[in-house]
Amino acid sequence: MRGLQYYNINIVKLQQAPTTSPGFGMGAGHHDCSRFIALDTPLCPRFMPRPWAFFRKVMDKPRLLDLFCGAGGCSMGYHRAGFDVTGVDINPQPRYPFTFIQADVMGIPDSFLDEFDVIHASPPCKRFTKTGWAKYFGYNENHEDLLTPIRERLLSRGGIWVIENVPGAPLKANLTLCGSYFGLNLKRHRLFETNPPIFLLVPPCSHKKGVASPHGHARKPGELASWRIGLGIDWMNEDELAQAIPPAYTEFIGKQLMDYIRIESCLK
Repeated sequence: MRGLQYYNINIVKLQQAPTTSPGFGMGAGHHDCSRFIALDTPLCPRFMPRPWAFFRKVMDKPRLLDLFCGAGGCSMGYHRAGFDVTGVDINPQPRYPFTFIQADVMGIPDSFLDEFDVIHASPPCKRFTKTGWAKYFGYNENHEDLLTPIRERLLSRGGIWVIENVPGAPLKANLTLCGSYFGLNLKRHRLFETNPPIFLLVPPCSHKKGVASPHGHARKPGELASWRIGLGIDWMNEDELAQAIPPAYTEFIGKQLMDYIRIESCLK
């Protein structure tokens, strides 16, 4: 096994994963992510050095890096699909349920990305959201396009990756998912571009009346609870839920990627 390696990443904070990961239906005692390791140097150790052969022969648990991870909706889905997940976000994420690195995603070097078997990216969608109020207030123009540069970077480096964003974003999406497909009481359409492409048939949306559509702030009695049920997330606060991706989406994608990785491993 290779020794400890170091990468030039301007990390603000490294947050170790809690001993027990939260999941829908678990109590608040499972949400303690208060253990932090402050880094006084821009050098980040390659924690958990595990070569691919070790995964294939012993753990069969590929590593996935979740960029722009937020509070961990996508990460939880990949975790349930069998991945060893690490999240990166420029903002503190005290409720993120796995190993977390606070850093600027755009400054992470390829040498660090290469340590992971799969890269997922959910760049901020505010540049591309098509809601009426966003256009009225000039909301799109006030937010930077981080999707285009991260997509170009992933395209150029290759490997296995997934990019998620809202309808209207400049993606060559080969998959659109909605909560109704997974039996969730939720209307939240999201586009996914994947490499390798995942072409799967999914049924059309079948939204019912009173379906949850989290955005902004919960204003009605019981609305926040309906958001948590609709998304299948119980560890986030209101602001985090408004931006979250249901874990069911990435669990669905993650299982397809896991099958692809196992097949590739057998062919080596």
